[in-house]
Amino acid sequence: MKERIERLALPKGRRIIAISDIHGNLPYLKGLLAKLRFNENDILFILGDFVEKGPSSLDTLRYIIELSEKYTVHTICGNCDIWAPLFDGEIGDGAATVLPYMERKPYSLARQMCIEMGIEFSPDMDYKLFRDRVFAEYGREIDFLRGLPTLIDTGDYVFVHGGIPAKTGDAWNYMKYERFMERGEGQERWTIVGHWPVMLYHEDTVEANPIFDWDKKIISIDGGCVLKDDGQLNALIIPESGSFDFSFEAYDSFPTARVNEAQRASEKSWYIRWGDSLVEVLERGEEFSRCRHVRTGYEMDILTKYLYGEGKRCNVNDCTDYVLPLKAGDTVSVVEQTSRGYFVKHRGVSGWYFGEIEWD
Repeated sequence: MKERIERLALPKGRRIIAISDIHGNLPYLKGLLAKLRFNENDILFILGDFVEKGPSSLDTLRYIIELSEKYTVHTICGNCDIWAPLFDGEIGDGAATVLPYMERKPYSLARQMCIEMGIEFSPDMDYKLFRDRVFAEYGREIDFLRGLPTLIDTGDYVFVHGGIPAKTGDAWNYMKYERFMERGEGQERWTIVGHWPVMLYHEDTVEANPIFDWDKKIISIDGGCVLKDDGQLNALIIPESGSFDFSFEAYDSFPTARVNEAQRASEKSWYIRWGDSLVEVLERGEEFSRCRHVRTGYEMDILTKYLYGEGKRCNVNDCTDYVLPLKAGDTVSVVEQTSRGYFVKHRGVSGWYFGEIEWD
């Protein structure tokens, strides 16, 4: 895929909002925009991966198209949004690429199109017939996807899904740039990216808030929406073009409660996360299992339902034993209720609370 660079001159006096990695979670997108009081004076950038993985890819795509027709919205292509070049044959090998993906991904945009068209999916279905139906019935959606740029340069800021590669030319290198904040060089202008969930940059704690690297001039905003059980949808807020007075807002749908007791942070903790999630099960229990992280040797109790498989060694869902520092009266979002306590979020940071709560 050839890169597509778009250059814009942003007007002064209008708030700029950047959101990334919605992943088909339309309620989170609507909830975040409502929390921001998004309106016609704002300029919204959507940094890709707005479809796939979540349950409402097709509806999310249509909602973004509607927003783009009514408001000032600039949408960038992420690695999950490449359906137009897939169907056009620009990348991949037609049926050999698309049908196996659709089989693995029941929430995919293409599978949702199948359902809406009344086509029963099978891995050996007539791909050309299906693709022709898509072009005939989803021309508006495909044309929108076909027109997405790889990167938007406004002069003061650069918006891109994954990062800016050393070797340019191929759009995929911009979209699938992993760990850009660690691997990327310092930037001449502030570069706002998504793609890599921000919590994966942490080791001993779990935090979903945007990360600001003031030395490299990189802001990473993917809050793990859909991908992480405790994820959130983040919005970077810039008061107007030329300003570097950055702030952010976040949205999740977890029930909230107030804690009744203060507690201190744990002295040590670890975050077992995607890509480094192999554990040895030392003692398997009904609710919790004692496990040893294979790479580090760190031991912790993990919810048994987070274990993938029944073997002695298995991978686990993202988990931590971090105890959150909290004051009595603090409001938290409750992610898990267990017999031992609550796994909660406070100001974007996740961890355990072991006291009583009062539900809001």
